[in-house]
Amino acid sequence: MTDTISFARSPVPTPLGIAVHLGWLSGEHSSDGMAIKSLHELRPGERAHSEYTLRNSLRQGGSVPAIWARGCGADTRVIGLSWVDESQLLITRADAGIATVRDLRGRRIGLPSRPYEAIDIFRATALRGVFNALLSEGLALRDVELVDIAAAQVPVSGGGVQPAPRERALAPMLWNDYAAECVALLRGDVDAIYVKGAQGLEAAHLIGARTVIDIGFHPDPMIRNNNGTPRPLTVSGSVLAQHPDLVAGFLQLVAQAGDWARSHPAETLHYVSQETASPEEWVHRAYGDKLHRHLGIDLHPQSIQALAVFKDFLLEWGFIAQDFDVWRWVDATPYKLVTSRSR
Repeated sequence: MTDTISFARSPVPTPLGIAVHLGWLSGEHSSDGMAIKSLHELRPGERAHSEYTLRNSLRQGGSVPAIWARGCGADTRVIGLSWVDESQLLITRADAGIATVRDLRGRRIGLPSRPYEAIDIFRATALRGVFNALLSEGLALRDVELVDIAAAQVPVSGGGVQPAPRERALAPMLWNDYAAECVALLRGDVDAIYVKGAQGLEAAHLIGARTVIDIGFHPDPMIRNNNGTPRPLTVSGSVLAQHPDLVAGFLQLVAQAGDWARSHPAETLHYVSQETASPEEWVHRAYGDKLHRHLGIDLHPQSIQALAVFKDFLLEWGFIAQDFDVWRWVDATPYKLVTSRSR
């Protein structure tokens, strides 16, 4: 049996990320010689989705890869959830004649396509965002035309071919996750695209896009429900069975990092900026003034239900092949132990 348990997180706002920046997860050993260490230190370059299938591991990040891995048979358990609202935009060109969601009827909405990935996280997220944005105004996906956008690195100069004037705006964002979609929008290949978070807001700004709607802070949590709302903290079933105290100790540190964030807004903003590789200005715009208050860990029934609804969406649209019971996927034992200790 290995004497090391790995942990990893996505480059997004999570209490696990805050705990790492605070230096609280530095690989101390338990009484039986086990240690929890960063996967990125142990195995640099590990792919995000495959981290969810690794044995002897814990991870917090998007729901899409976690659900995909569980649907593939990975022996994981959800031991905590965090819900950090973020901007989720449908954007269009300023001259497209689209001012409201209802103006999108019959229009072309671009969806990124990464068929080379085992699970196309960006496509699933964009489709869910488009679905929810349309639903918020009584429309459905059948009311629009969905257009695939090959999401590969976009050349903005060189090769003897000069980019069109509008596309030159993309030069500062060559490595932005939404570069391909923005090119398609500027070229007129599509009429609207979905972007989210700090990178999405920055991309929209750089190309001078018009925001049709931002559902990221919609009053209905199910309209906000997507890959990051909620974000699960998962653990390998074997680790939880064999080292419950170690898992509970890890979860307690993550929960305490969320508690710490509530009283340290400026430091939290700085750490999330580092996590997301985005300037603090865009992080603040994307996640709002209350980011530091929403980095806690819980297992609220509403969040579990949202995770279940999102799983059903992924199943319906073919992102996962096998169904499973989300409520049985959750193991509240470590969380109950942590909360009992804090009383």
